Amino acid sequence: MKLLRWLLGLLFIAAFLYGNFFIYDGLILYKLINVILFCVVFVLYRVLFGPTAADRIVAVDIMGILIVGLLAILGLVYEQSFFMDIGLIWALLSFIASLAFAKVLEGRYLDD
Repeated sequence: MKLLRWLLGLLFIAAFLYGNFFIYDGLILYKLINVILFCVVFVLYRVLFGPTAADRIVAVDIMGILIVGLLAILGLVYEQSFFMDIGLIWALLSFIASLAFAKVLEGRYLDD
């Protein structure tokens, strides 16, 4: 059963990549936005159905990284620099949130 899920997942990923890079005729930046949003779907699955709290925390951290990358690409697409500012702020807040989650997971208080 596990092998079947892996093969279906691999087929789904291959179909997406083929459709995104060989069938869709858009700019490469739009294709990269599609890839990042596709990755967010998998990360959201890990956030919702992660087996442990540590897996969920790592998935939230990865989602923060993906959002920063998405904001950087959107800044290039729209030629606006405020997307980079928002991405920088998001990265700092994501780092602080990861530290706070790690302390809570460890069983310590936030003011320790």
